[in-house]
Amino acid sequence: MTINLASGDWVPDSCTLPTAQQPIRVAEFDQFLASAVQRIERPTPTRLDLKLEPGSETIGRGLAARETQCCSFFTFTFEPVTGGSLMHIDVPLAHVEVLDALQNQAGTAAGHSS
Repeated sequence: MTINLASGDWVPDSCTLPTAQQPIRVAEFDQFLASAVQRIERPTPTRLDLKLEPGSETIGRGLAARETQCCSFFTFTFEPVTGGSLMHIDVPLAHVEVLDALQNQAGTAAGHSS
């Protein structure tokens, strides 16, 4: 598996989304991450937790559902918390590099150090 971190592209080779649609999905994630993420945490190497703004969960669920159709190794779960919700993103150990890149992208898009 490879990902192109230099271009800001965290899409793995194993993604089944047509190549022409991949930049659109990355842009959707960038917009979501920039507008919805309050806090980024990495409790384990295979899990990324994003604290979402109130009202952002529905958009996150839709994006997560579309993402798991092309990158089935992702597992997205949502947990209600005070002041919003947590979006848990889990991957198998073999895909930690993709989660690393997504964490970096989340930090950049949301204006946080991750």
